[in-house]
Amino acid sequence: MKAVVIQNYASIDDMELAHVDMPALTPGSVRVRVRAVGIGFVDGLKVQGLYQTKDPLPFIPGTEFAGEVDDVADGVTEYSAGMQVMGMVRSGALAEYVVVPAEALRILPDGISPEAGASFRANYLTAHYALTQRARLQSGEQLLVLGAVGGVGTAAIQLGKIFGARVIAAASTEEKREFALKLGADAAIDYTRPNWREELKELTENRGCDVIVDPVGGAISLEAFRSIAWNGRHLVIGFAAGSIPALPFNLPLLKGGTLLGVDLAQVPRREPDVYRRILRDLLRLLSDGRLKPAIGKVFEMSDFRGAFKALAGRQALGKVVVRVAP
Repeated sequence: MKAVVIQNYASIDDMELAHVDMPALTPGSVRVRVRAVGIGFVDGLKVQGLYQTKDPLPFIPGTEFAGEVDDVADGVTEYSAGMQVMGMVRSGALAEYVVVPAEALRILPDGISPEAGASFRANYLTAHYALTQRARLQSGEQLLVLGAVGGVGTAAIQLGKIFGARVIAAASTEEKREFALKLGADAAIDYTRPNWREELKELTENRGCDVIVDPVGGAISLEAFRSIAWNGRHLVIGFAAGSIPALPFNLPLLKGGTLLGVDLAQVPRREPDVYRRILRDLLRLLSDGRLKPAIGKVFEMSDFRGAFKALAGRQALGKVVVRVAP
């Protein structure tokens, strides 16, 4: 089969498609013919060896996918060949076939495309867990979403509205702000303007934001925390800006604010019941049509590097997807 194989941690330009053996079934596993793979910012870091944990070389990148069941191991009864599924793995999805434990899969709801299925789990699980379990977002609260048109940002906008918050999207270009408003944000601000915090103050009637979703990091994180409301909660999700900010400890004291870390990778192991409950809730919302994954540009497998470059350049609107098979 064809797969993207990382032989050495290097630049995106050095990544190559290769022919490798099809993965064999293991006890309790399912082999899936991959149709689409969602590419996230973390995937771009992993292939360059820049993520906080490293996959042993060589490895096939890609964590989030959708496709159809090709074969199942003996004893697996909940899936059979031809079923449309979506799933998540630590790595290995950016290939024509992937083998995963049966529990890593879910049935793709009727009417949901593989591209949408591959754009769903990681971002919506992260946003749901962050808003409900960490921030305890309440109806009527002010929610500021940094990186509003990225994968986590678009999920946070939609879920924030479902949970009853007033959502303010922060984005750097007019195109991105319009995109966020179409997703349901109540307001959108340009955080590159020198006076953006004054605009935010006006939008929140001098209160500041109750909850801040922050997958960006860098200088913008410090500025946002300075605009947090009393008893506000700042959710640390990632560092797409490329730098990790250092928060002066006097700011939480003066603001009465809380810094909360969100690491979805640890939730299935540390809070398995919470993880399963959130996933059930999200699949129900997806099936009911209340959630519509914001699919950005779709790249063909032959142009997989373009997907990684789109993320690295922070120009993507919504989730970047690689279509592995039609």
